[in-house]
Amino acid sequence: MAIDAYGNALGATAATTTASTSTTNPNSILGKDDFLKLLLLELKYQDPTAPMDSEKILTQTSQLATLESTEKTNKALETLAASLSASMQYSGIAAIGKIADTGSNAVIKEKGTDTEFELYFPDDVATGDINILDNNGNVLRTMAIGATDAGIAHYTWDGKNNNGVELDEGIYYVESTYTKTDGTSATARVGLYPIESIKFDSGKTYAKLGSNYVDFSMIKEVVGN
Repeated sequence: MAIDAYGNALGATAATTTASTSTTNPNSILGKDDFLKLLLLELKYQDPTAPMDSEKILTQTSQLATLESTEKTNKALETLAASLSASMQYSGIAAIGKIADTGSNAVIKEKGTDTEFELYFPDDVATGDINILDNNGNVLRTMAIGATDAGIAHYTWDGKNNNGVELDEGIYYVESTYTKTDGTSATARVGLYPIESIKFDSGKTYAKLGSNYVDFSMIKEVVGN
């Protein structure tokens, strides 16, 4: 059963009329050509003894020109939006293999659960530490790490400080200082990962950082590795 724009049921006759109307003008929208036809009809059937005011004609003509200009602008904007979307996709593909910075090294600790996170090491690690900090930069927990291959490494924090006391739920920050196998020192932090692949879904671009896909718009900076 057909329904109208207000959700009311239509009878068979109304439904047939609606279907017929939808075929000729599916969206019931008047375009510039329709307005021009109406203006010509007005001029054709005007009362000769009381002709249409010239100012009124100029006003309607101006409105017609404005409508046409608006339609052209809308089409240009649609084309521009499609172009920008394609450009974003190509930019995402070009970023594969480069380093993405999300701009934050924060992790969220929930009560009674372990907090998992990933760090990216561009070089092999001989030894090092992972530090959990509060929003003032104070080190609350230090976890030692041993030899680690270059790449993405997964870690779990039990939510406790160096004294074994469980910390409150909330936002904490993760960074690492380590020694490479050649004896030099380096740092790493959460939020800094290589872009492994790009995925397109529902008009959005997603980058694979570590084991997760992140909306490309969330990436603050892309740098060469």
